[in-house]
Amino acid sequence: MTLDLNARLNIERLGARGEGVARTGRGLVFTPYALPGETIRAEVDGERGRLVEIIEASPDRVAPICPLYGECGGCAVQTLRHEKYLAWKRDLLVDALRAARLETDARACVDAHGAGRRRAVFHARIDARGRATVGFMRARSHEIVAIDACPLFASGLAKAPAAARAMAQALTDLGKPLDIAATATDAGLDIDIRGAGKLDFARAQDLIALAAAHDLARLSNHGVALIERRQPVLRVGRVAVTPPAGGFLQATEAGEQALADLVLAELDSERRIADLFAGVGTFALRLAERAEVHAVEQDQQALTALSKAARNTTGLRRITTEARDLFKRPLLRAELGVYDAVVFDPPRAGAEAQARELAASDVPLVLAVSCNAQTFARDARSLVDGGYALECATPVDQFRFSAHVEIVGVFRRAARKKAKRGLLSR
Repeated sequence: MTLDLNARLNIERLGARGEGVARTGRGLVFTPYALPGETIRAEVDGERGRLVEIIEASPDRVAPICPLYGECGGCAVQTLRHEKYLAWKRDLLVDALRAARLETDARACVDAHGAGRRRAVFHARIDARGRATVGFMRARSHEIVAIDACPLFASGLAKAPAAARAMAQALTDLGKPLDIAATATDAGLDIDIRGAGKLDFARAQDLIALAAAHDLARLSNHGVALIERRQPVLRVGRVAVTPPAGGFLQATEAGEQALADLVLAELDSERRIADLFAGVGTFALRLAERAEVHAVEQDQQALTALSKAARNTTGLRRITTEARDLFKRPLLRAELGVYDAVVFDPPRAGAEAQARELAASDVPLVLAVSCNAQTFARDARSLVDGGYALECATPVDQFRFSAHVEIVGVFRRAARKKAKRGLLSR
């Protein structure tokens, strides 16, 4: 291990995690909060640096918007001029594609922060004196940085830190670390507590009283509602959806809309579409405005919410659903043959098995949505190796100041002889 308490570094670029990268005689050094073009002084331990002093600042450096920047691990890059920041987000995609030996039209990054984050997960830890600290993880640490507000939150999430803190304080006697997921819905906050285990009657009643005191729409424990004071409804396009407690949603409304717009822009006369990893219907409910949709998702509660929302909305074409683990049981080539297009939006791990089946299929159009540049590039490589052309890829930034980037990729297959289509699976 090499330790240098007074290293002078010239920062060349930002790395994939938003850290300033410097080249030294002993290899690369990654220093958080340093920007390209800067000369800094840092404490260096192996390949990791700690910023001590900015000797020469970048002309693209701006003041941070949050007093906790540098402590809270939620933001990696907050002091880079916005245009340069969006260019870096695009570079994350370009670099991943280059590593996978792929070339395409990598479009400009879409700023989809909009009104701000509508969901967040707060971590709660109990100290020796029985006090709860509630907030986000410190950078590169499991220590909690207490927060009362976050400038990245949408207005509907503004009261979430106080509510999460009250819930955690009510459960301090359990002595357990907790995760408290909060979502801003049209009806108010929807909070789900994880890590508490089964609650006795008295604790449950205490939490229900707190739900009323903080005017929550719904309060759940491990996905099971303790009380639903109002139905926690969200809009997906023109459809009203009540998501399952703690269920997945895109982080911002603007991000969800931007991803959907990019997908819908590529569709024309397709009659049958499969939406894989469909969740509560981010794409399926919009796609059903113009085509029959088969929505496949492992989470049955999410599919139930999707189906209920579709039934309660007039003017949609038929949506069928299937509960299926696409990691273990991807739709096979023969099953995919009935679709004019496939949309897939997997978790960060990507859709390696499903991409292989798509690569062997005759589906004319595949629209890949991803939240991880590396796994997107890996799955794209499978599709291209299977004969698809990657026409374009668009990065979307809804996790402002983080190293995360959403991507929509458009894959088309040249026409080739196909078997007669069957009926849409039920």
